[in-house]
Amino acid sequence: MIGLMAFLGNPGKEYAKTRHNAGFMLCDYLYPGMTYQMKYHSQFAKAGSIMILRPMTFMNLSGTAVSEAASFYKLRADSIMVVHDDLELPLGEARIQKGGGLQGHNGLRSIKERLGTDGFYRLRIGIGRPLHGDVRLYVTSPFTKDESITLQSLFPLIGRMLATPDKEQRVSVP
Repeated sequence: MIGLMAFLGNPGKEYAKTRHNAGFMLCDYLYPGMTYQMKYHSQFAKAGSIMILRPMTFMNLSGTAVSEAASFYKLRADSIMVVHDDLELPLGEARIQKGGGLQGHNGLRSIKERLGTDGFYRLRIGIGRPLHGDVRLYVTSPFTKDESITLQSLFPLIGRMLATPDKEQRVSVP
């Protein structure tokens, strides 16, 4: 059973609508008006039996926040779900899986290093891969208007998928 959901992103207004903040955007959709407190280097809240974590460490150091919360609450890795952007999935697609490769995602790498395992669940939000150019610039650039519309169409599908969050599954915008 999932006890902690860590929504990854970068803090600050300049990153608010960027691809790397797809996790923060989904959190805002799923938990509108949530009141957070600063704990574990994060914005932290509880929604029923689920703890919500929005690391304020910047993406590449997300493991600090996740491991501190997991340690305090004595959570096993398989009760943690990390929600993040994913270059390997096309925009408009999302997937829940347990473990798996890091595909160069530094936020996931940080979490794996700090937890000592990749045995946590991942909710991967597809952002697509750029055809040309620097991936670092791509993930920190804003979604286009059409991409934002696709993402907003995906979020309700993800919400329904989270009814059984510890089951591997996939959804996509038609």
